[in-house]
Amino acid sequence: MKKTSSNKNLKSANKAKSDEFYTQLSDIEKELGNYKNHLKNKVIFCNCDDPEESNFWNYFALNFEFLGLKKLVSTHYKDANLFTKESPYKLEIVKDANKDGKINKLDTIKTPLKQNGDFRSSECIEILKEADVIVTNPPFSLFREYLAQLFEYKKKFIIIGNLNAITYKETFKLIKDNKIWLGQSIHSGDREFRVPESYPLNSAGNRIDENGNKFIRVKGVRWFTNLDYKERHDDLILYKTYYGNESEYPKYKNYDAINVDITKDIPMDYKGAIGVPITFLDKYNPDQFELVALGIVGSIDFACNKKMEILDKSGMPTGKLTWNAKGTLYRLYNPLTDKSPAFKDVETGELYSSIYARVIIKNKKI
Repeated sequence: MKKTSSNKNLKSANKAKSDEFYTQLSDIEKELGNYKNHLKNKVIFCNCDDPEESNFWNYFALNFEFLGLKKLVSTHYKDANLFTKESPYKLEIVKDANKDGKINKLDTIKTPLKQNGDFRSSECIEILKEADVIVTNPPFSLFREYLAQLFEYKKKFIIIGNLNAITYKETFKLIKDNKIWLGQSIHSGDREFRVPESYPLNSAGNRIDENGNKFIRVKGVRWFTNLDYKERHDDLILYKTYYGNESEYPKYKNYDAINVDITKDIPMDYKGAIGVPITFLDKYNPDQFELVALGIVGSIDFACNKKMEILDKSGMPTGKLTWNAKGTLYRLYNPLTDKSPAFKDVETGELYSSIYARVIIKNKKI
């Protein structure tokens, strides 16, 4: 029993560390510069940070007067499975505590927490209730739970998450209902995060700087917020046409929509449903487009239900069967544009290409 418990604790500790990413100050500055008017005279709470390591805390502490903040609070989380002597605590900046005529990092007040500093603890929830805007980098593995808490307590927020969170039905519904959207500054590529000393560096692009700090690169990172900004309402400029170029826009076999692989290729003259990559949301203007659904089972009703054999990366049979391309959108395999087919119709032998995660949209302005 002890060995099992020990292994469980070790796994929990490893998971906690794998979720501990420190956001670069440059990324924070680029994004938060868009929300100065939203932050003025507000209580800011960073509830998923190690304050003395966090650049979120540093940014707000150094810019407390410039942003016109009312109060800054950050909490430190202590995982019981990690071997550290440091107890959980809270940092606050409220006023010119040292009477030097300025409000900044030197006015920080440190207070021990009674609980472990987890954002789900009753102690941290009480702090959350008093806050106006939440700004942090929550654990990616707890993104759904974290976002649900923000909406439960009706909070404004600017947080970092993975682009794939868009495919969570709970998150997509919020985006569809115009209650949350992507931030202004990150639209492509990966981002570098500092990680704890114990974090293994196993991938290309990871590095250790001259001070011994470890950094990893994470793909598909985005800001998520419910604070508005001007650029979100800029129209996406469309220049391609559907009519006369129908072959460039194949229709799905199981849903009445055309497929578009690159956002810039969205046709300006098509009134029907269009399947676009989830990266479309980087350019999404709610005044220009309607979000219809996610292109996955449970979000849309498929027009047919085919039994298929799954093919390997070379297009060879695997003997494994599925229905409706594993519950996603699919189209006919095109040997001129596709590397290899992904599925084969068991009855007809027809070959199909797999489609990566899609958002179904319609143009409101046609």
